[in-house]
Amino acid sequence: MNARQTMVFGDNAGDYRAFRPHYPDALFAWLASVAKQDRLAWDCGAGSGQAALGLSRHFARVLATDPDPRQLALAPKEPNIDYRLARAEDDLGLRAEVDLIACACSIHWFDLPKFYVNARRALRPEGIIAAWTYDWPCTGVAPIDAILRRLKEDILGPFWAENSALYFERYETLPFPFKEIDCPPLHTPVARSKSEFVSFLKTWSAVEKYRLHYGGDPLALVDRELEEAWSAHPPDLPLCVPLYMRCGVNAA
Repeated sequence: MNARQTMVFGDNAGDYRAFRPHYPDALFAWLASVAKQDRLAWDCGAGSGQAALGLSRHFARVLATDPDPRQLALAPKEPNIDYRLARAEDDLGLRAEVDLIACACSIHWFDLPKFYVNARRALRPEGIIAAWTYDWPCTGVAPIDAILRRLKEDILGPFWAENSALYFERYETLPFPFKEIDCPPLHTPVARSKSEFVSFLKTWSAVEKYRLHYGGDPLALVDRELEEAWSAHPPDLPLCVPLYMRCGVNAA
């Protein structure tokens, strides 16, 4: 993750901590089952610790790294989580000792060739690496989703980073040089109300880049339309999004 992107997420660290989703325990239980050993998990690109917290319930130790101190300062504290300020590409001295590397909505920001060298060094033989993301949200309500598409494509279009294609393509085009295993279908809730949903949208990187460029909130451009559509056609709550995951084995 470059310094510019770290600034974008760090400036929004409080909202990121409050409104980014906490992943279902079923995800971490499944990861622990395929890892087969539960001594050490590395949460790489941990942000404000949503995945680290889930991993801590299934692994004896969790190492959670992120390059932004403002994000890590807000992460939940647990006795078996070790938070460290580091980039994904930094050599932490881990050698064939990590049972699971987890990249929760983060791997698209990494320098992938350098990270994968680091990952192979850190993972034990037959250790597991998993990277997951979610797409721009869809409510299943046509008038609301039309507004969301306009927000994403017309208003925020110039502000999406080049690597955003990876998560909009659901990691299907992510280079992933590991022996892959099939992943279960999983969903995670993102909002229990319209206000929570709008707050979740405001945590996306392109929204913050728009603010930095124009000095205004892009959500304000669609707020009235969204309020009217939401009132006329309220979606089922809580709103959930599918998780898209690539998972592989560090084959010998």
